[in-house]
Amino acid sequence: MSSYNKNLVFTAACIGMCFFGISMITLGAVLPSLTTKLALDNLQATALVTFLPLGLLGGSLLFGPIVDRFGHKALLLLSCLVVLLGLEGIAFFTSIPLLQVSIIGIGLGGGILNGETNALVADISNEAEKGSRLSLLGAFYGIGALGIPVLLSFLSEYYSFEIILQGTGMVMLIGILFCLGIRFPAPKQPQGFPIKEGLGLLKESSLLLLSFILFFQSGIEGVCNNWTTLYLGQTTGIPENRALIALTCMVAGLTVARLLLVVLFKKIKQETVLRTSLITAVAGFALLTFAPGFARAAIGMALIGAGLASTFPVILSIIGSRYASLSGTAFSVALVIALIGQTLLNSLTGIISQGYGIVVYPYMMIVSLLIMLLLFKRSLK
Repeated sequence: MSSYNKNLVFTAACIGMCFFGISMITLGAVLPSLTTKLALDNLQATALVTFLPLGLLGGSLLFGPIVDRFGHKALLLLSCLVVLLGLEGIAFFTSIPLLQVSIIGIGLGGGILNGETNALVADISNEAEKGSRLSLLGAFYGIGALGIPVLLSFLSEYYSFEIILQGTGMVMLIGILFCLGIRFPAPKQPQGFPIKEGLGLLKESSLLLLSFILFFQSGIEGVCNNWTTLYLGQTTGIPENRALIALTCMVAGLTVARLLLVVLFKKIKQETVLRTSLITAVAGFALLTFAPGFARAAIGMALIGAGLASTFPVILSIIGSRYASLSGTAFSVALVIALIGQTLLNSLTGIISQGYGIVVYPYMMIVSLLIMLLLFKRSLK
């Protein structure tokens, strides 16, 4: 096995995760400006947005077998470059088909980076440090995700969104060049694609149970991002700009909690942390059900973010330990199921709220969290 510097490889993974955070938030952040620039109607804007999850799903499917066969470095660098080019495509292109290609590229690169960086950190970490390192890695998602809206809010008065994206691209290019000189771990299955073994993972009840926890986790995150501002606007009268601040409190709570988890995982069992976290998220949604004012809504969203922070680090840590010889493929299975959960739970929320009103949103999320607790209890057996 090739020798490598664990800290440098971890730094490269954090850069990749930061790119994933940027990829997930940029389109939504610039969509109003892009819609105005190109005079898009709502249908055209919606059609653009739908290409992002398609790319994410494709990236999540692809990365696992590739990293198990060829290793992490080439795919990490390539996917970072694809995200960068996709962002620059949004800045420069005015053709709808080229914009669609750019958005698919952002989703594809982001889907690969999400899975690959987690698998990479699981591979280079021993059992004692795996949870802490995955939590710290997850915090860099929040840094990337918060970075673009912060830049746009502070700089859009002076620069167009195109100029801001171009500047962001220059910083991202420096990150790619840094990763270029780092030696990565050797491939786990250099003799060929582990197709038979990979398909065998689909029969692993333990992996499927853990993956369905991520199914609900990802679904809750997606529903929160898409429905919170509407829920607060229709049930509390909180204006849209303040509802957006409350939503940002969720990302901030998640990021801060993941930084705290780096310390907590060294002192408290992962299982205890996850159970406590999910109960914290339940408390956050409970706050939203009592017609909150802005302060209570912001606290509730911060609790939800903090409560959701530990799920991915804990579950991916367990998967990385149980399926160490095929960690990339196992992570691929888990993250595809998680993305399906995000799509289905979003659709279900829309259908149920159409029939019963948006007031059902927090109750649906509480039920989903209780199902996660039951699945986790089952998975430990």
